[in-house]
Order: sequence, then C-alpha cells, then structure tokens
Amino acid sequence: MLKIAIYGKGGIGKSTMTSNLAAAFATLGKRVIQIGCDPKADSTINLLGGEPLLPVMNYMRENDDDPSLSDIAREGFGGVLCIETGGPTPGLGCAGRGIIATFNLLEDLRLFETWKPDVVLYDVLGDVVCGGFAAPIREGYAEKVLIVTSGEKMALYAANNINTAVANFEDRGYARVAGIILNHRNVPDEDARVEAFAAQNDLPIVARIPRSDDITRYEDEGKTAVEGDAELPVSQCFIDLAKRLVSGEV
Repeated sequence: MLKIAIYGKGGIGKSTMTSNLAAAFATLGKRVIQIGCDPKADSTINLLGGEPLLPVMNYMRENDDDPSLSDIAREGFGGVLCIETGGPTPGLGCAGRGIIATFNLLEDLRLFETWKPDVVLYDVLGDVVCGGFAAPIREGYAEKVLIVTSGEKMALYAANNINTAVANFEDRGYARVAGIILNHRNVPDEDARVEAFAAQNDLPIVARIPRSDDITRYEDEGKTAVEGDAELPVSQCFIDLAKRLVSGEV
C-alpha cells in the first residue's frame, strides 16, 4: 500500500494537487482513499462533482452515536473514497485535534483492513507542522511526504519548515520527504528558485505542474483536470507522477 502525505503552505494548491493525483491513480486502476486533513474540508470536493462532504468533526458534534463509514465517507470519481476530517467550531478548540480524532475513528472502523486500498493520500495543511497536523508524519500513517511549493518566498519558507519537521522524525522510522511538487505560479525566476531550494535540501523535484486555465475551468465544474480530460498536458503531469510513485521511482 502506498501511503503519501501531501503538505504545503495554505493556498499553495495542495488540494488541487492531491485530488488530481488521486484521480490519476484511479485512472491507473488503483483503489484510492483521500483524506482531507484541513479544517476547511474542501480537499475532496472536485472528486465529488463539486458537492461538499460532511466532515467527521461535524458529524461528531451533531450526533451522539459514533458514525459508520457510510456516514463520513463517499466514493467520488474513479471510486476514490473521500473523507474530510474538518475541525472545531471556528474560534473554539484545536484544529489538529480533529485530525487525531478522525484517525482514531478510522482505526476503530478498521478502514484500511476492510477497504483494502492500494493508495492512501493525506492532504495536510503545512503552515504549522505540530500536534495533529504532524500525525500523518509521526504516527506511521504515511510513508512518503510530497511538499507542494511555488517559487514564492512564503511558499518556500513553509516548504523548508515542513522538510525540517519531517527530518526530525526520520530517525524514528517515520515518513520521509520523497520530493517536491512545483506548482507554478509564474513568478520571476520560479524554476531557478525552487531548483536552488531542492538542491540545498538534496530533494528531487518530482513534478512540475504548469499554471493552467484547464485546472480552473474543470474545478468550476466540480471536477479535477484528470477527470475532465486525461489527455491534457497538465493531466498527463499527474498521471506520470502517479505511475512513477507506483513503480517506486519516486
């Protein structure tokens, strides 16, 4: 089973990267679970036709009984099983606790044993890599981390923090950073900036995603670009990355 956590600065396009990668794995015939680990709970929306999914934390706040898998999960494009952790009521509580509570629930439901996925993707907010947001790294849920960044200063700053946080757990046999996804924003000298960061940290750039109006167009329709047209150059970037992850090249 491939277990991959995708981290990056808020707003850098993690959910777009993750959902398109999930769709790419699905087109390769893989059984996929995508777990959104962000209080915004919008990670999986473009796998579900633009319809938001009830987050786990919302269900637990609104109901006295423990949820079943059918209460908190829904299959989207290509059979991808979608789950959103959600978070606390705004202004109350710690968002990271939502991730921990969700992971505990999924263990109780024996999700991985019963659903038997080939690939599990975690879409994780990376501005602060502590507490619950570090759970996919330090609890052994993920084996590989992909960091999404552009050439913008704050995106690279967050990428460096994430890389440092993962390295702090590496000697315990937890997840390692497998590489960088460059999500182009077309800022000046973008490739050179990200290449310099990658070289400094001895990390490969495993995918270069072009800035594409096709992504925006299909997201307006509640789809990933891969679902909209798998033959598009931008869709092929995700499919190529999925193939290399399956083969173990990344």
